[in-house]
Amino acid sequence: MQRPCKEETDSMRCTSCKEECVTLYAGACKRCSEEASETKEELKREVEILKAKVAFLTLWSPNGHRDPGPGFTDVVLVADDGPNGGPSMPVPAHRTILASQSPVFKAMLEDEMKESRNCTIKISDVSYDAVRAFVGYLYAEACLDEQMVCELLVSAEKYQVEYLKAYCEKFLVSKLNWDNSIIYYAFAHLHNAKLLLEAAVSLIVDNLDELRNHQEYSELVEKDPRLVVELYEACLAKQKKNAAAKDTSAK
Repeated sequence: MQRPCKEETDSMRCTSCKEECVTLYAGACKRCSEEASETKEELKREVEILKAKVAFLTLWSPNGHRDPGPGFTDVVLVADDGPNGGPSMPVPAHRTILASQSPVFKAMLEDEMKESRNCTIKISDVSYDAVRAFVGYLYAEACLDEQMVCELLVSAEKYQVEYLKAYCEKFLVSKLNWDNSIIYYAFAHLHNAKLLLEAAVSLIVDNLDELRNHQEYSELVEKDPRLVVELYEACLAKQKKNAAAKDTSAK
């Protein structure tokens, strides 16, 4: 049997992985062709997200008011109260951005839920300023103060925006001190903020002799004694760990 010439053999190789295959799709094998198609779709989604971000940013003037412009958003978020305690105001956003950043928003907007039909998402557990900062952070990192970060962490936990939650935790850890340690300990416990919780416990352990004199300690005992028990257990565990580490280093 006559063997195929070199040119014929090379023509049946995938231009990407260089493997021989029976059928080529525009010079690539089926696997490489499918991977390229998936990459193309992923890039399209990223372009859509970037376009939405640009459109969003052009709708807002530096003083925080919406400007008329060629683009427009397709969903709004509404808090219970408006700016400075006034009437509620909608915070516009893009479905593409919300769905890409939060699996909770993605489920709400893709399914036949009321939010998807009405193009309105009501957020009742944080202020208008926090909602606006929350949406703003989904597009670009915002300038935040300590109170705002606490509210943002609540929203990040609720809507599973993990990178925002991590950012908020790191911010609060940087603001952690003895005076706010118990407040942040209780807050971190409530919202499953492990990084902040560990930092608060570590600080309290280092100042355990002063715990009973802390201005927030008595209030915590009255409000949630279970947290006090867990705090002492965490302190005891950390002390044992530190003691074991010292013994090991001494040997």
